[in-house]
Amino acid sequence: MTAITLLDGGIGQEIVKRAGAPLTPLWSTSSMIDRPGIVREVHEQYFDAGATIATTNTYCVHRDRLAAAGIEDRFGALLDQAMAEAQAAKRKTGAGRIAASIGPLGASYRPDLCPPVRAAAPMFKEVAARLTEGADLLLCETVASLRHAAGVLTGVGDCGLPVWLAVTVSDDDGTKLRSGEPVSALAEIIDEFAPEAIMVNCAVPEVMAPALAIIGNFGKPFGAYANGFSRISDAFLEDRPTVDALEARADLNPAKYADFAMRWVGMGATIVGGCCETGPAHIAEIARRLDRGGFAIV
Repeated sequence: MTAITLLDGGIGQEIVKRAGAPLTPLWSTSSMIDRPGIVREVHEQYFDAGATIATTNTYCVHRDRLAAAGIEDRFGALLDQAMAEAQAAKRKTGAGRIAASIGPLGASYRPDLCPPVRAAAPMFKEVAARLTEGADLLLCETVASLRHAAGVLTGVGDCGLPVWLAVTVSDDDGTKLRSGEPVSALAEIIDEFAPEAIMVNCAVPEVMAPALAIIGNFGKPFGAYANGFSRISDAFLEDRPTVDALEARADLNPAKYADFAMRWVGMGATIVGGCCETGPAHIAEIARRLDRGGFAIV
């Protein structure tokens, strides 16, 4: 029986929708300040849907992002709060693991903003060090370039936890990172830093299969979790964007998204889930499909 790790779905988008607060470049980070407890509720609903991983709401908690909003002094407190809410959800459900999310510096999908490895690594390391105690693994998300991959893996390399790397690819060509560099060029970085798993995330589901066909040859457990946006718009690639610059697809219901996920499993993926604009209903449908297919969800 093949064992599949079922990730949760979108965390930030789900929190933002429920909070109903004005949108900011800090995305769901602001909701932890204004609505404590809402993050725990989202984690609990994903566990109830069948997910075995709770991804912490720490994607945007970097000093550079907080400084731009004038709240860098809350850096440690926000990391601690996000971890505490994930842990509370895990205690309530009595099972599952916590993945500490480490998002991009600067902004998502902007490899041009990623600092050189020597400068980026200490910033990633500081986040990882604060999250290590409460997490089961580190999830380096939406990695858009080879430099970004090298920087984050250098930074978290001595954290003492399993490290999972999730790269984001072009919405037009799954064989290329957002930087335009070939996904195949990650092979040397994977060999050097040896993360325990590699995934593709936060691109349209249609381009996941071409990317998986490449990373599946890296000799690591692999998988995918796609977003539900029509595409990453030019407006969102401007400085300090808010998520209302992106359009959610109307056609990507839980059944259709689960069709994609099961296709990835058919390619050998052992880690699947959802990213932005997927919710508990999407994860529940994947769980049902996996159960009917005789897979063990771990």
